[in-house]
Amino acid sequence: MLRFPIYLDNCATTACDARVVDTLLPYFTQYFGNPSSRNHSFGWKAAIAVEAAQQQVAGLINATADEVYFTSGATESCNLALRGICSMYAGKGDHIITTKVEHKAVLDTCKTLEKKGAHVTYLDVNADGQIDLNVLKASLRANTILIAVQWANNETGVLMPVEAIGAIAHEKNILFFCDATQAVGKIPVDVKKAKPALMAFSSHKLYGPKGVGALYISRKDPRVKITSQITGGGQQKNIRSGTLNVPGIVGFGKACALAGEEMDADGHRLLNLRNKLEQALLSLPETFVNGHSSQRLPQVTNLSFGYLNSNEILSILNKNIAVSSGSACTSGSLDPSYVLKAMQQTDDRAKAAIRFSLGRFTTAEEIDYTLQFVRTAITNLRENSPAWQLRH
Repeated sequence: MLRFPIYLDNCATTACDARVVDTLLPYFTQYFGNPSSRNHSFGWKAAIAVEAAQQQVAGLINATADEVYFTSGATESCNLALRGICSMYAGKGDHIITTKVEHKAVLDTCKTLEKKGAHVTYLDVNADGQIDLNVLKASLRANTILIAVQWANNETGVLMPVEAIGAIAHEKNILFFCDATQAVGKIPVDVKKAKPALMAFSSHKLYGPKGVGALYISRKDPRVKITSQITGGGQQKNIRSGTLNVPGIVGFGKACALAGEEMDADGHRLLNLRNKLEQALLSLPETFVNGHSSQRLPQVTNLSFGYLNSNEILSILNKNIAVSSGSACTSGSLDPSYVLKAMQQTDDRAKAAIRFSLGRFTTAEEIDYTLQFVRTAITNLRENSPAWQLRH
């Protein structure tokens, strides 16, 4: 039986898996110790739980536990990586290369660093949403210390060629930071293959609790050092001080363990559902996919419905279906998506975009309802649209 509204905004956040909730709840009331309290069993048990979760998180990305540092989420992880690297390696250089389609956690941090003297190159992307590796190579300078490129885009699901980027960075002895927030837990992410020196991701994007994330920092080939941005008690080897969020970390660990076990089955099922939804909606005239035809996350489609505006579409859809016009961090903006604009889309097409992002709990019945509801809504909106009537 369908329950409304149907949730198709899993790029913004995912529901916390009930198995994750069951695992973390005792750490609020029963095992509530501070893991830094090493003089009694409450602290010991909390520390053991954190270490176990660290192993689970590291296992999902093929890292070692001592390369995983816990934060409050991916935004903090991105800030810690960018600011920490620029400070630590200031003597080597001050040039960063990133892209115009990064999450605001990266772009806004780069803008702040520019005000402090850093030089940043913002790479264009093609109409598919990917960078040109030759342009990346041509952008390298003697003072380049960091390449910051996302694994998967949060609005379109487009995948960047991260293994090729990692190889370029490794060959040139430049650090590679990857915001993998949308990718981890959805597709295989292997830090040994992609070779990021640092990588950010978050619990609540993979069916874990909000308020906890991680920063992977390579300890070997290359061995990376960063300047801490939060000082205090010296927790986590002085990289990120502060009392650890034990329940959140335990839940994060469980979520990563489940993702490792279920990712392949989830991905295959969601790809089939995504394709069914996408193909049905593309049968509508003047409807387009934004992003690469195949190099995308399996559960995401970003569609533009020509001659309409995303706000008017959402006013109808969100009564029964929770979707968005793009990133949750820029929702409510009347400006066209900066991601779609960077992909050389017109203002009209960018303003007509809707993101559908499926998840572990999305059912076939929900997709069947959604494709019918959206088709009807778009058809009705266009019938009452002067722009649609005058399009030819």
